[in-house]
Amino acid sequence: MFLGTHSPRLDEKGRLILPAKFRDELADGLVLTRGQERCIYVFSQKEFERVHEEMRKAPISSRQARDYIRVFLSGASDEVPDKQGRVTIPAALRSYAGLGRELAVIGAGTRAEIWDAQAWDNYLLEQETAFSETDEDVLPGVF
Repeated sequence: MFLGTHSPRLDEKGRLILPAKFRDELADGLVLTRGQERCIYVFSQKEFERVHEEMRKAPISSRQARDYIRVFLSGASDEVPDKQGRVTIPAALRSYAGLGRELAVIGAGTRAEIWDAQAWDNYLLEQETAFSETDEDVLPGVF
């Protein structure tokens, strides 16, 4: 499970060092792809395969499903971290997420997310009120 917030830097070759806590789960391979809110989703290879299988269940007649799957899969890149735990983020994904040098890598349960650090700070500020006002209807059984 991916948890926490980490603050790595992007190097001049477009690589980041994965947080130590995430490396074991991602050591055999990972998939980077476009995430919602202009971040990059990071899935273990196994979790990405599970998500893809769920997507395959969507009716091909659903335009919204087709659109989502096209955007999601066309941006996907499978990567294997090097021995230092570094992974290269393809230029197209760096551009999509507006990544600068300072990053926020967050745990989101079954996936991690890579954000530009300032974009993450802005997102948190925007979501603070909604977070504190979330009720049981949104997440049944949690509160």
